[in-house]
Amino acid sequence: MELKTTIEAKDIIDIIGLLEAENIDIWLDGGWGVDALLEEQTRLHKDVDVIVHIDNVQKMQCVLERQGFRLASGGAPTNFVLRDEKGREVNVHPVRFDEKGNGIYRMENGEDWVYPREGFTGKGKVDNRRVHCLTAKTQMLCHTGYEPSEKDFNEMKALHQRFGVEYPEQYKNKF
Repeated sequence: MELKTTIEAKDIIDIIGLLEAENIDIWLDGGWGVDALLEEQTRLHKDVDVIVHIDNVQKMQCVLERQGFRLASGGAPTNFVLRDEKGREVNVHPVRFDEKGNGIYRMENGEDWVYPREGFTGKGKVDNRRVHCLTAKTQMLCHTGYEPSEKDFNEMKALHQRFGVEYPEQYKNKF
């Protein structure tokens, strides 16, 4: 299936710059998070997945609204999507941090997903810009609990090969 609209490295860098200028920290997750860790773009992306502290959600929406992004689906405290008139999407995962520094994400089904504290220490690059992203181990963890697609298998294989991270149980014996 061909993507009609993609979000490019320049878009990611622009979005991060706008949010950092307003003291809003984000971490890349998903496909762009994997590519940041690998320090190269490995495929086209229809969106960018970001994690943001729930206290910064409203401010983030205002900043991106000035750039033409509008709420397309969902809403805090769970996952939501912002989309601009070009069709570029920002998939937002709001978290609150517990006393241990773990990121608690409220899923749409009402259950909590826990991003481990150490997962927020990832560093990567989009083009030549340093970015915050989830670690390779946490990216592996986040690619579980659903039926993986070919791109998921490719991303897990790339993370395993580059960083030596063990495959999650559901991926073992599939390579």
